[in-house]
Amino acid sequence: MNVLERLMGYIEKEHLLMPHDKILLTVSGGKDSMLMAHLFTKAGYTVAIAHCNFQLRGSESEEDEALVRKFAVENSVPIYVKHFDTKAYAKEHQISIQMAARELRYAWFEKLRHELQFDRIAVAQHLNDHIETVLLNLSRGTGLQGLQGIFPIRERIIRPLLFLKASEIEHFVKMYGIAYRDDQSNFSTKYARNKIRIDIIPHFKKLQPDFETVFEQNINHFKESYQLLQQFVEPIRKKLFYPIDEGWGVRKEDLEPYMDNLPLLYELFSAFNFSKAVLSDLQYAWVRESGRIFQSDCYHMLLDRNELFIREKEFISPDEALITSETSTVEWKQYCFHAHISTDIAIVKSRDVAKLDYDLLVFPLTIRSWKVGDCFYPLGMEGRKKLSDFFINKKISLFEKENIPILVNGNGDILWVANYRMDNRYKITANTKKVLTLVCGID
Repeated sequence: MNVLERLMGYIEKEHLLMPHDKILLTVSGGKDSMLMAHLFTKAGYTVAIAHCNFQLRGSESEEDEALVRKFAVENSVPIYVKHFDTKAYAKEHQISIQMAARELRYAWFEKLRHELQFDRIAVAQHLNDHIETVLLNLSRGTGLQGLQGIFPIRERIIRPLLFLKASEIEHFVKMYGIAYRDDQSNFSTKYARNKIRIDIIPHFKKLQPDFETVFEQNINHFKESYQLLQQFVEPIRKKLFYPIDEGWGVRKEDLEPYMDNLPLLYELFSAFNFSKAVLSDLQYAWVRESGRIFQSDCYHMLLDRNELFIREKEFISPDEALITSETSTVEWKQYCFHAHISTDIAIVKSRDVAKLDYDLLVFPLTIRSWKVGDCFYPLGMEGRKKLSDFFINKKISLFEKENIPILVNGNGDILWVANYRMDNRYKITANTKKVLTLVCGID
């Protein structure tokens, strides 16, 4: 059986594609993606090529792009190329270059797939990538879930070359005379995945020459064990977790019977990537520390009085917005503020409107989330009050607090807890000559 027949058999076995599906091929210029592009041009599917130029390797990045463009022209395949300022994105979001490249490419692939009305995005990961992922996850302590490795299909993304070893890809590329380019960063052991591939796996192959085949069998065993475990865990998880705005909730009284079982807690919360160490801290804080927040790489979890609240971290929302004397409209998170200056000192009794004595303001004003230690003098109340106490009195959870806009004067004083209460010191009086009116609404 030739490699094209093997590909078609794997697609059918894993239910990756329907006969009339249109596929966006992600092609970097490396041997694996170039082989994938070659095979799909022979397989009879409607395809297009997407190539990312991350502008990280100077002329080498340009040569990669030129190679992929040449292949597309020679095979009459539509091609779409995107240039990214990857370093700037990584710096802005405080993530690694590798993570930045991953986020950028997958976001663009999906956007392009949607615009072209294609059915699937094909990524050229192979069996050795599959094995390296499992070993990497094993070193990171991800548990049984991480030992399943790479899935052949996940949502719109398919990985049709997972049946091929790296050595087989090299063989077929030479057999068919397919041009490709090596990314020299793949040979640097400063990256964990490369170190596994270059330094560690060769030692396993000395012990077991057919290492890839044996390890693939082990991965299948891991998957079967995990699926068996989920048959027990999933009904409990469905009973516990319920959707709320921006996340999920769990009633403490419902979770209570499982709190002493750390392995079960780990599986119940596995979708949110909380480690056993974090869940052990949750066990300790359960009846001691209401209001505490726990973190995974992608989620916050708030231990509130009677419930747990879980939501995704907001990586790309701005922390602050500024209002100058010239500002008419400004956005912060989901809120939109409209500002205008007048001499109208009439009182407006509305939670979403603040009328401030303009002459007491120090521009620019700042809109931000609350901070520990914040205090203000609530209008209509006696004296100074901590924001944290104000929120407790209003029965506002910590997650809700983070999304409440706090308007701060240029001198550091809080002017307005938007949609809740102004500061008494900045209210308009009979002596007010000029008024800044702010209207806060949902964008």
